[in-house]
Amino acid sequence: MNIWTWKRGRNLLSFLILTFAISACTDTLESSVVVYDNDFSTLDLKGFENGRLFIFQNDTIAGHYHNEEVSVKLDNLPSHNMLKITTEVLIHDSWDGNADDGLSGPDYWFFGIDDEEIFRTTFSNSPCESTYCLYQSFPNSYFRQNVPKSGSTRTNMPGLCIFGAFPNYTSRYTVSKIIRHQSSDVKIFWNSELRQENSPDPKCDESWSLAKITVEALIVN
Repeated sequence: MNIWTWKRGRNLLSFLILTFAISACTDTLESSVVVYDNDFSTLDLKGFENGRLFIFQNDTIAGHYHNEEVSVKLDNLPSHNMLKITTEVLIHDSWDGNADDGLSGPDYWFFGIDDEEIFRTTFSNSPCESTYCLYQSFPNSYFRQNVPKSGSTRTNMPGLCIFGAFPNYTSRYTVSKIIRHQSSDVKIFWNSELRQENSPDPKCDESWSLAKITVEALIVN
């Protein structure tokens, strides 16, 4: 065996040992407690700021919103070092995704906790053809190019306002993130930055609603 073969073998062995060590150092979920679970069916808006309810497709949901913050404050959380926040969001009418023409986009939706934005993305409800497609970022954060309605859990609902008479203009998504957090209270907020400069009624043109919110307090070691 020459010296170069020996060195290559040694380097390969070191790499394999390092890879095994990294893979072995995984986090362990010690406990998980659901501290908040609300699908608004009981008309519960306790702790909400700017909370309002309406009926859509026979379900009670929170909304609808256009470039305005809605938030919920949770107190007396059990001991934890992570929060898992899962939001079921409905995207209504003519969202234009990543479009950046100065008139109709990008159409951002985002959420965060306390004063920190956690996740920002775009959604698109537009038809997508080979010659023209308004891409969205979800299920990734902005900026990624995914086809409209990527990652949606339901797309066959009608629009809410401008496209209320047309199918497939409300899309439902599940947005779930795990966030480092230790305080006994938290404020969770949701908001959007929607652009529709050429519409006489921007809120009727595009809006969003909350269908369900679940918060879990985790201990991860």
